[in-house]
Amino acid sequence: MRQLAFALARFRLPGSAGGPSPGNGVGMCGGCVEKEYPNRGNICLENGSFLLNFTGCAVCSKRDFMLITNKSLKEEDGEEIVTYDHLCKNCHHIIARHEYTFSIMDEFQEYTMLCLLCGKAEDTISILPDDPRQMTLLF
Repeated sequence: MRQLAFALARFRLPGSAGGPSPGNGVGMCGGCVEKEYPNRGNICLENGSFLLNFTGCAVCSKRDFMLITNKSLKEEDGEEIVTYDHLCKNCHHIIARHEYTFSIMDEFQEYTMLCLLCGKAEDTISILPDDPRQMTLLF
């Protein structure tokens, strides 16, 4: 399973800790969210936004729906990576960058999500009819 701590470290940008990004607003904004990278357990979102964590845009002070832009899908070494930006609908301030990954490792499907707004999560699901992790030993 991917280590989210490593991904989190490489995913942070200047200006992402606690307020709007400097200059042109490129980056991620901790001032727009209630909690940065909330733990979402095994809820990995391929699309959408976690609006309960959105406190309002730190630039225009409006709390409205968000736009999803710059969506891309890449496949690298059998891993699918979906990335996109969450933008304020009113002033187009970048609130967060969202990364979702899917891969198959051995007999399991693995999912991860990392986003300042939507949070961090990972899930593993068996591709076999009976999950070997839940089998009981018969003696």
